[in-house]
Amino acid sequence: MGGPGPMGMGGGPGHGARGMMPKVRPKRLGPTLKRLWGYIGRQRAGLVAVFVLTALSSGLALIGPYLLGRAIDLYIIPRDYDGLVWLCCTLLAVYVLSTAMGWIQAYVMAGVSQRTVREMRRDMFEHLQKLPLRFFDSRTHGELMSRTTNDIENVSNSLNQSLSQLINSVLTIIGSLTLMLGLNVWLTLVSLVTIPLTMFVTGQIAKRTRSHFTAQQRHLGELNGYIEETVTGQKVVKSFHREQKALEEFQSHNEQLRNVGIRAQILSGFMGPVNNVINNFSFALIAAIGGWMAIRDFTTIGVVVSFMNYSRQFTRPINDLANQFNMIQSAIAGAERVFEIMDTGTEYDDGRQSAIDKPIRGEVRFDNVTFSYKEGVPVLKNVTLTAKPGDTIALVGPTGAGKTTIVNLLTRFYDIDQGNVTIDGDDLREWDKNRLRGQLGIVLQDAYLFSDTIRENIRYGRLDATDEQIEAAGRLANADTFIRKLPSGYDTLLSAEGGNLSQGQRQLITIARAILADPAILILDEATSSVDTRTEMHIQEAMKSLMQGRTSFVIAHRLSTIREADQILVINGGEIIERGTHHELLERRGFYYELYTSQFKRVG
Repeated sequence: MGGPGPMGMGGGPGHGARGMMPKVRPKRLGPTLKRLWGYIGRQRAGLVAVFVLTALSSGLALIGPYLLGRAIDLYIIPRDYDGLVWLCCTLLAVYVLSTAMGWIQAYVMAGVSQRTVREMRRDMFEHLQKLPLRFFDSRTHGELMSRTTNDIENVSNSLNQSLSQLINSVLTIIGSLTLMLGLNVWLTLVSLVTIPLTMFVTGQIAKRTRSHFTAQQRHLGELNGYIEETVTGQKVVKSFHREQKALEEFQSHNEQLRNVGIRAQILSGFMGPVNNVINNFSFALIAAIGGWMAIRDFTTIGVVVSFMNYSRQFTRPINDLANQFNMIQSAIAGAERVFEIMDTGTEYDDGRQSAIDKPIRGEVRFDNVTFSYKEGVPVLKNVTLTAKPGDTIALVGPTGAGKTTIVNLLTRFYDIDQGNVTIDGDDLREWDKNRLRGQLGIVLQDAYLFSDTIRENIRYGRLDATDEQIEAAGRLANADTFIRKLPSGYDTLLSAEGGNLSQGQRQLITIARAILADPAILILDEATSSVDTRTEMHIQEAMKSLMQGRTSFVIAHRLSTIREADQILVINGGEIIERGTHHELLERRGFYYELYTSQFKRVG
């Protein structure tokens, strides 16, 4: 029963894992990298340390080939063994120091990357808390989880490896080119012949791989969404013997991910081998021309050997970047997907100056309210109602009539299309959302509990509550007796979603949570529809304690539970078709009478 709504509050307009996922449109490379740098730049001290350590490591590595060439010209050819031993010891010390600096740099860079993605995760999660329910209606939980885990992890891996590699590559290219020019200008020009070809090949492959890696991340999100939905709904899958169907759909998602992953990896994998062929050709060309120049006494053998090593160091950074390119592309695609979520407007971006922040007395008015989840398909039509402070308003009607939608509007999970809603005479849209929701208490049909102790689940209603206040709320909710029979009482650890408790026990804990919150307005969304008659009696007693002195809106499935309501609103097709007390509506023998008598006929 009840109209569409968000999680746990009706059906809502959301899509399942098999629904259409939002198409990921790749953004330009520049803005994404600029935004990433905004996060990386916060780690200035670490970046400076990484730069210095990388410069020292690269500089020491550049000294090696020069010393090798000197060893040939000054000690090997003249057969100076003492000098050769001294130079070899120097060469060993240089390479050991270079390796040590590289290790320290990697250690520091790991800290920089982890702190950077920590900030990204925090901003991402903080933004998710501010997004409207409409956003979550159109996306699966698994797809959002993929963006907050897989995509950010791709960024982390790329930062940890590729950023330091980029610094090293730039310094190595500059240092190698400078030393090559100092050794021999003509051989330097020969080595530069193949650079334009390398850059052209890299650019062409880069254009084609980025879209494939973006698609790979999108399909991974879809796969995660389907897995999350299927695992959560395992009881339904097994009850209807749909394991084979679930496996077939998983295979379909998995195959799509495999296909796009193969295209991305194969295309990016071309870059390294192609560049290696080009570089080997360059190496052979330098060896041939350098050998000819040494024979003609235009240079020395030591210079040729040093130069060939420098030519390797000059082209190696391009190869390294090519080999890392799939990770870089995956990271950029992941960052784009993360930033897409972070760029989504929050529920506080409606342009209104929500400033009302005061205690609620409990007077609620709906005046000709019309609302649609989807444009052109109204769920509520010209709804008008009034609740005085302390009144209990019951909402009844068939499934999809719009009952849950009324409380969705009252909590400002959604804003109305037409009409007006006021609390204590003030327009609801002018209220501060956090202050408003802090004074509302909601007990849903599907009692949601966190993987924590019972005590902390109740404390969720008011985080500053003492243990004595929590236990007092448990007693008022008729939950204290069964809680104390558990192995650790209030400190019993609950499994995921309270799976180690019965439905009725979970519901009593959520009622205790609402009692602890001490709300001014209470919303009970079919809180007893999923329990047996005996448990319903306990819940009814708990709800009476909870509703005492509060304005309450009760969405009822069992009409026997709302006989004492101050006003019953019968909703059908998004309109209030009847209103009155229980006895008044029975005397009219209208729609409510038919609903009430049909329930008792089914019981009989």
